[in-house]
Amino acid sequence: MILLDEPTERVCAAIVSGELAPVRLALVAPGGYGKTTVLERLASADVRLVDDAHLLGDTELAELLRYLDDEQAGIVIATRPHARRAALNRVLARLRGQIVLRPFDVARTAKFLAATGSPELAEFVHTQTGGVPGLVRATSELNLLRHELDHAGEDVLRFLLAAEAGAAHDLTGDAAEAAHATGLLTPDGKLLPIAVRALRELMPRDRQISLRRELVERQAQRGGPLLRLVSPLVGAGLTGDRIGAAFEAAAHEAEPPVAARLYEAAAKAGRQVGARWADAVARAGDFDGALRLADGVIAAENAPDRREGARVAGTALAHRGQLARSAELFQWAGTSEARCFAAIALVGTGRVEEARQMLATARGDGPPTLLSGAVTGAARGVVESVTEQPAVALSTLVRSAEMLEPVSAGVLLPDSPAALGALVAVHSGEAAIAEPLLSRAIAAGSLVARHRLLLAWIAMVRGDEEVAASRLREAGDELSPRDWLFAVGLRVGLARRASDLAALRRIWGQAREAVIRHPVDLFTFLPFGEFEVAAARLGERDRLAPHLRQARQLLAALGDPPLWATALHWSGLHAAILDEQPDEAAEHAKALSTGASAGAYFAAMSQAADCWLKVLGGEVDQVAVETAARGLHDVGLCWDGARLAGQAAIRTSDRKVMVTLLDCARVLQGREPSVTPGPARLSDRERQVAELVLAGLTYKQIGDRLFISAKTVEHHMARMRQRLGAGSRSELLAELRAELEPSVTQGTT
Repeated sequence: MILLDEPTERVCAAIVSGELAPVRLALVAPGGYGKTTVLERLASADVRLVDDAHLLGDTELAELLRYLDDEQAGIVIATRPHARRAALNRVLARLRGQIVLRPFDVARTAKFLAATGSPELAEFVHTQTGGVPGLVRATSELNLLRHELDHAGEDVLRFLLAAEAGAAHDLTGDAAEAAHATGLLTPDGKLLPIAVRALRELMPRDRQISLRRELVERQAQRGGPLLRLVSPLVGAGLTGDRIGAAFEAAAHEAEPPVAARLYEAAAKAGRQVGARWADAVARAGDFDGALRLADGVIAAENAPDRREGARVAGTALAHRGQLARSAELFQWAGTSEARCFAAIALVGTGRVEEARQMLATARGDGPPTLLSGAVTGAARGVVESVTEQPAVALSTLVRSAEMLEPVSAGVLLPDSPAALGALVAVHSGEAAIAEPLLSRAIAAGSLVARHRLLLAWIAMVRGDEEVAASRLREAGDELSPRDWLFAVGLRVGLARRASDLAALRRIWGQAREAVIRHPVDLFTFLPFGEFEVAAARLGERDRLAPHLRQARQLLAALGDPPLWATALHWSGLHAAILDEQPDEAAEHAKALSTGASAGAYFAAMSQAADCWLKVLGGEVDQVAVETAARGLHDVGLCWDGARLAGQAAIRTSDRKVMVTLLDCARVLQGREPSVTPGPARLSDRERQVAELVLAGLTYKQIGDRLFISAKTVEHHMARMRQRLGAGSRSELLAELRAELEPSVTQGTT
């Protein structure tokens, strides 16, 4: 039973009681609005009732006209509001008024649903049905709409399917009016959600496919958008050139994951779309699938797009870290842009002269688009990074990245100018330039995971471990091999900086796998440097030695450019320090001094390396250490600066110097400097624990001595570390020594 609104109920009551007579009224409303319900209410009235007048024939309509010749004859005629024949219009013109039926609002929907025990669904049901009473009723029994669909003409069904795809605006005429008269559309022509369900579940699949195919082919002839119309046909196994062309055209409108499925459908329909299919698959992030498809195109001698397939394969291999093979494919592809990509890969594998020659041949075979200009600039900037001053290369790459921003989202790239520019910026201490560059690239939707990982790296180097970890999480888990290498490098670096040896051991298995899977190239020195230091910490340097030899051979082939060499020598220095190899550490320090003239960043690292060697030799000069540590901090190596100051503090026997350097380390890490040391900073129990720890006892031995558990000793140590602001266990021990030693006598020099 459908609820009528109050005005309609009053009219019905007046007609039934005879108060309103003679009655000559029309009920004009779409299907489902309650016309039949009104006529049922009027069944006891002394009036003639006519339902579905739009279905009557001319003979029946002529008979109604004769009936209306009697001015006292009462009649109520119900009809739908679509295009009517002249005979029906003549009948309706003889009536004296109209009963208006309206859809339910949410309150009336809830009232109707109360009879079924689910009024709490009122808002949802109203959204699904538009409040059309018959559709509200059908939410619990969709089969009620079968009669409507079974008796709808082909043109009406075609219009409804077009409306579902948002493509009905070009369809006009009787079919449009008849479709609106079904009550299944909103006033602005959108198919109601419940009607979408009904079409998909109640309409035979073969009939759907046939009608949708007709719609698609008509739309293709008009040159209109096809994506929403053709999408339901993907997977239907359709063949033929026209439907295949429609799938192909729709793929141009779609985002990569959908485009990949559409190209697959086009290929199955008989279209040659191999390279474009591979491109879409790659842009969707499936580089293995893209490589497989592209390789098939390259291998097919008669394929018209083999060189385009080579470009896609070269791009996929770059994301997999296979730069040498990537360069070969880009060279074979032969376009201007492909030659630029080849030049970048050639520099990355140590072949700068070949890269220069390739770049020289990459001019003039196409229009000067934003993409071609950006790609050419990126290749030039990478070459400059090994042949010119770092600032020159960085400037070129930044301009290239900015040029690409407006078009980057829809382009398949082996790497982005923003990422390459960020790498150059990080390697030259220009994080302030790298961060906005990467943020804009993320906003543009280009290589988002790679750019997030590089942002995380900048935060880690700066000492913002929480920010770095957050950015690492934002990069997600669906990573290409190259991105996974950087993600593992970040996890290793964060564990090392947190002095979390257990976490470092846990992640080390992934690091070893990443090193084996990903060849060393110029653009991977950051993660490989982290792996080198971690390997030294874990006593596993031998596993990494062959890869590091390759890295240094690559540098030598490029002429040891300071921009790229410095980071590798810096990590080598720290690995040698951890491995207690002073001669090797001295070699790295010497190499760092060679590049010191390249800029403030390189000079700061060289000065810090010399300071490290002196500290390790027992020479702790407070002024020199502070100067070197602050120099690192000033060029963005905040954590490294704090570590130098902290390690120097624990190696000096001068308590005053120790305290000063520890305060320096705190400041450089962004923590507050300590207050004047004194016993008030530790409780009596904590002082007891601290004294025994400094005496060399284990937690278990301390627990036995103090009649507490080893776990309680561990908690005391954690609280002391937090209270004293120590960044590592070694710093904590230095802080405890400073706390427990007698205060320095006033006036001592």
